[in-house]
Amino acid sequence: MTEQLLQFIWRFQYFNKDSLRTSGGEAIQIIHPGTFNTNQGPDFTNAKIRIGKTLWAGSVELHIRASDWEKHKHTSDKNYNNVILHVVYEDDSKNNALPTIELQNRISHSLLNRYAHLMTSQAFISCENMVSTVPKITIETWKDRLIAERLIRKSEIIFEYLKQNNQHWEESFWWLLAKNFGSKVNAETFEAVAKSISINILAKHKNSLPQIECLLLGQAGLLNERLSDPYTVMLQKEYQFLKSKYNLTESKIPVHFLRMRPGNFPTIRLAQLAALIQKSVHLFSKIIEEGSLKEVNKFFNADANDFWCYHYKLDDASVYKPKPIGASTIENIVINTVAPMVFTYGTAHQIQKLKDRAIQWLSETRAEKNNITKGFEKIGFESNNAFDSQSLIELKNQYCNFKKCLNCAIGNSLLKSI
Repeated sequence: MTEQLLQFIWRFQYFNKDSLRTSGGEAIQIIHPGTFNTNQGPDFTNAKIRIGKTLWAGSVELHIRASDWEKHKHTSDKNYNNVILHVVYEDDSKNNALPTIELQNRISHSLLNRYAHLMTSQAFISCENMVSTVPKITIETWKDRLIAERLIRKSEIIFEYLKQNNQHWEESFWWLLAKNFGSKVNAETFEAVAKSISINILAKHKNSLPQIECLLLGQAGLLNERLSDPYTVMLQKEYQFLKSKYNLTESKIPVHFLRMRPGNFPTIRLAQLAALIQKSVHLFSKIIEEGSLKEVNKFFNADANDFWCYHYKLDDASVYKPKPIGASTIENIVINTVAPMVFTYGTAHQIQKLKDRAIQWLSETRAEKNNITKGFEKIGFESNNAFDSQSLIELKNQYCNFKKCLNCAIGNSLLKSI
């Protein structure tokens, strides 16, 4: 037994209430178990309990053992003055100052065994052998909640950006877009690069793709080596001039090439990002005004310049291959940059249609394929679009990995069904 499980059992009243009495022998009737309290103080507030012939209103405190009340020093804590009932799994005290009920012999052993299985399972998700019994409507409703939680969690990053740049939405979009272009391996570096160059500086050079390129590559620390190709030498010289002009400090976080496909090399990603910056003016404002995902996707159609058709790195020539921003990259941008930014903007300005639009665009975008979605697919969860895949990623990373079955609608359903 854990205190969290005991709270769950009390919250949903999953115990035998027949002939319920306090440790002192008084009859007890639970009118309302109270509201779960996530703040300081008793576990449940605003409960209504009839003890004997008296109706009490107040708080309920739960412990594994009755002696924990003294151990946790609640007697001297004013936050617990309003407690009307002490609920314990085991009553190991003979001097209960409060009305106390013991639940040890009133809880289903099947529920306890199932919970123990969920907590000790080493499977991909703890409930994978039981989840097929959960009603589909429960899972679908839970996915709605999960996608909202995921977007709200991503919003926290954006709101932090806004604090740092004085509520500049275009700047925040640029930071998040750059971070996304860096993928997991170089996300931190690309974010640092974006923060080191104001969007206003980049806008001044939008008529010169090489200048935008040299700013991004230089700030990423990629123009410090000895170069020989005429184009890269030019980038190097141009960067030194602009770096001095704007008093720039390049990122100290190194970029990584190891174990990456050439098409995902940071040099290529930065070149594509430069091409996108050159063709885009007030990109986030355009996205907010646009209702069609198809049109939004067109905003991200851009090709790295001709030099990169023959290169993956600055001084290493390769066979000819154009380097456009591919469809899968655009989908990734929609999932990890566009949808969170639009949702956050809708939240900040209380525009529900924008929040709904962000979720709708996820539904219109192809699902991600990764180890998490593949794992869920093996146990019967389909990902038909990014709405599905994002909700499953949230489920796995925020609930399953931490065994938060008591906070999960699927886990709740499995424990309720006993």
